[in-house]
Amino acid sequence: MTVNLAKGQRISLTKSDGGELTAVRMGLGWQAAPRKGFLARLTAKEIDLDASAVLFAGREAVDVVFFQHLTSDDGSVRHTGDNLVGGAGQGGDDESILIDLQRVPVHVDQILFTVNSFSGQTFAEVQNAFCRLVDETNGQELARYTLSGGGPYTAQIMAKVHRASGGGAGSAWQMSAIGAPATGRTFQDLLPVLASHL
Repeated sequence: MTVNLAKGQRISLTKSDGGELTAVRMGLGWQAAPRKGFLARLTAKEIDLDASAVLFAGREAVDVVFFQHLTSDDGSVRHTGDNLVGGAGQGGDDESILIDLQRVPVHVDQILFTVNSFSGQTFAEVQNAFCRLVDETNGQELARYTLSGGGPYTAQIMAKVHRASGGGAGSAWQMSAIGAPATGRTFQDLLPVLASHL
């Protein structure tokens, strides 16, 4: 059963049978919002949203996975590839980032997921955008966060996966929905504001 996350809501990443999750996928999907008026077809523009995962050890960014660096240095986080135009509305993932939770190095305690409009359009020009977390071992959707409200922003700090209080290799992982709007075409533009969400 999917949990529809509200901004700031936190869920524990455990299986329904009580076991720990071992591999999750963060999926991102979107469509360009239809334009209105006579010239809509002539002015339609493809929208390139980019999903990124920034790995933190404490308050320091130690690695990032994005369209130009598809696999983390340790191999635990992998981006499936860049989608330049978004979906046609079928509701599937347009970009995905896979996380092997068992392989994430012990010093990495948080992974923040960001979405940027590389092509520069605001989220007011995007519709049906979502971020979701899936148990990669069985395909079950665990949580979904909807990019609602549009607005004059070109980026969003979507969510984070983090070790439960106490940290360490054996601690359970949790997911928190953040949903904070931001401005920037790449994850680098967001680094100064990510610290407030750690």
